[in-house]
Amino acid sequence: MLTFYFAPGSCALASLIALEESGLAYEPRRLNLANGDQRQPDYLAVNPKGRVPALVTDKGVITENVAILAYVAQIVPAAKLAPLDDPFEFAQMQAFNSYLSSTVHINHSHKGRGYRWTDDAAAIETMKAKVPQTMTESFALIEDKMLKGPWVMGDQYTVADGYLFTMAKWLPGDNVDRDQFAKVSAHYARMLERPAVKKALAVEEG
Repeated sequence: MLTFYFAPGSCALASLIALEESGLAYEPRRLNLANGDQRQPDYLAVNPKGRVPALVTDKGVITENVAILAYVAQIVPAAKLAPLDDPFEFAQMQAFNSYLSSTVHINHSHKGRGYRWTDDAAAIETMKAKVPQTMTESFALIEDKMLKGPWVMGDQYTVADGYLFTMAKWLPGDNVDRDQFAKVSAHYARMLERPAVKKALAVEEG
């Protein structure tokens, strides 16, 4: 059985949704980031990065959402969670996921994780103040140029949809009005109706 380490409110929700969509059996392991669970020796033995998510498989540990999402989609092809038969479309999905990971998540992290980049208290406050702008700009790009249809890749639901949902869930906390993005808001509402998303949110809430 797979073992999945996550923390409520974190980006790990994206992979949690993918696991629920896949139908795979897994054991969820909750970490409390505020209490520093991610820095405890037993978790660092699993993921030396000290972050979530982490998926323990029979072959070893996989970290990073982009990797976990692709893995889940590939080991359960019948679930059709990615365009596995089209290398170009698969790469396009991965490009979308990578943008969420490398740009959108970093924008968001400047609000609560500024210490990763500087020890200057004034600079940290400046980074916090910038978050609504950078998140708005990123989601404007997603809205206008990247969201292909009812789902990220068009008519077919993929693991990218759970990742977008996770990032969109953060917008109110980043002082960004999600409703200004009609397509993203419709996507978010559509996701809330999916049984797997409801299950993943229930697991997250405990």
